[in-house]
Amino acid sequence: MDIQLNEFQLALQSGVRKFVEQDVIPDAMRYEHNDEYPHAIVNKMKDLGYFGALVPEEFGGSEMDAMSLVVFTEELSRGWMSLTGVLGSHSMVGWLIDKYGNNTQRNNWLPEIAKGEMRFGIGITEPDGGSDVASLRTTAKRDGQNYIVNGSKMFITNSENATHFGVMVRTNPNAEKPHRGISCILVKRDLDGFKVSRHLDKLGYKGIRTGELNFQDCAVGVSNLVGEENRGFQQLMSALELGRIQVASRALGLHRACLEESLSYAQQRKSMGKPIVEHQAIQLKLADMATSLEAARQLTYKAALMKDNDQRCDMEAGMAKLFASDACQRASEMAIHIHGGYGYIKELPIERYYRDSILLQVGEGTNDIQRIVIAKRLVEKYPVD
Repeated sequence: MDIQLNEFQLALQSGVRKFVEQDVIPDAMRYEHNDEYPHAIVNKMKDLGYFGALVPEEFGGSEMDAMSLVVFTEELSRGWMSLTGVLGSHSMVGWLIDKYGNNTQRNNWLPEIAKGEMRFGIGITEPDGGSDVASLRTTAKRDGQNYIVNGSKMFITNSENATHFGVMVRTNPNAEKPHRGISCILVKRDLDGFKVSRHLDKLGYKGIRTGELNFQDCAVGVSNLVGEENRGFQQLMSALELGRIQVASRALGLHRACLEESLSYAQQRKSMGKPIVEHQAIQLKLADMATSLEAARQLTYKAALMKDNDQRCDMEAGMAKLFASDACQRASEMAIHIHGGYGYIKELPIERYYRDSILLQVGEGTNDIQRIVIAKRLVEKYPVD
């Protein structure tokens, strides 16, 4: 599949690549090793309009389609994957508001989202359940003009730095099918009864803050309900198609970083009297890395094109996320072997690539969940008469 990027996408690619080279790579290792939120880099991203990636132009955003989001995310992840997390859940909530919110919500929220004045996290995962969204337990009980929210969310990206959260809650505990009783509501950080707790110290994905959200009799206005009550699961599944394409795009950028660093190092490092790139063992690894990167790109591009054409793409997005993240993890491991001891120490970013790659196999629905989604969709598409 020969995909030609359009003029906007080529300009976007060039602009983000320049930003990454000038403003991200020189400081990423320091922020990452200190697990420090990169305020200066994030503020630069705000100035560049990156927070409005998916927001329509009429509200001040860039109105990127899925293919443009792939290009954007790959370049950013190539520099430091954590930065894609600053924008990932934020952009997903903005997309949900645009697609399912009412005109008042779009007019009031989207301009602030595009400017980066409102910065969103999204509350889906819970302490007792991750990928099984339909079984979530956080409740929102209607009380006049408010919902009273009780429960907790775990592993929430941007927990310490977001100003608002899109939270998936159970509004109908008696629904015949659990997924039919879920809604999405928008929660401001400073509401009584809502607090962010437990900074989680992670293996990788450093710099971006991850934690737990707790709700105890938190009153949220009914006007903050996104779309129809009890339709949140369907809304989220549509958003997750885009979210999984975005995760696959993160994997492309990180995979590319592994390949580029390894190819450069292998041509400079000498062993047994010649550059190690001349050793067959190294050549085999480089060939596998390059091949799997190209295959992952094709799967990701196909899913993005389907999303842009308003085609159902849960299977294709799952395939892209599954293959790209697994390939990225293998590439990061091969990069360590190519670099030898230098790949294992913190003077080079290789060990970071390895630690970050594992998240991609777990986040946005684990890879085993993707396999289940793919298999179920295959049976739907190709039933036996």
